[in-house]
Amino acid sequence: MAIFFGTIIDAIPESVIIGVSLLEGGGVSWLLVIAIFISNFPEGLSSSVGLKKDGYSNRKILFLWGVVLVLSALSSLTGYVFLEGASDGLIAFIGAFAAGGVIAMVTAAMMPEAYEEGGAAVGFIASVGLLCSLILTHFQ
Repeated sequence: MAIFFGTIIDAIPESVIIGVSLLEGGGVSWLLVIAIFISNFPEGLSSSVGLKKDGYSNRKILFLWGVVLVLSALSSLTGYVFLEGASDGLIAFIGAFAAGGVIAMVTAAMMPEAYEEGGAAVGFIASVGLLCSLILTHFQ
């Protein structure tokens, strides 16, 4: 359940940033969408497996992810409607909060579980993932 709550803490600011990006350029960067998908996919899988192990039914798990979906959509709408003309500092703060949520959730919940299940290769794979994200940022 910790990864699920971490995903919510991460998804809300990410979605606000998506809403703000619609204000800035009239569309959402495909790199942003790819980055969010890549970062959220393993979170969702890991959280779903953990919820299943804790005895949650498939219906309950789908309901919880539906809650995340609705919160994300509302957060994007909030970013689009209420943050038009917001300062760069506020937008940066929201982005930093989202990044902090990801880092906290990954270091507290995902990495220990990944190391336990996958061994030393997890560090290398995480490094390759970071390298890929850095390379993608240069395509903007």
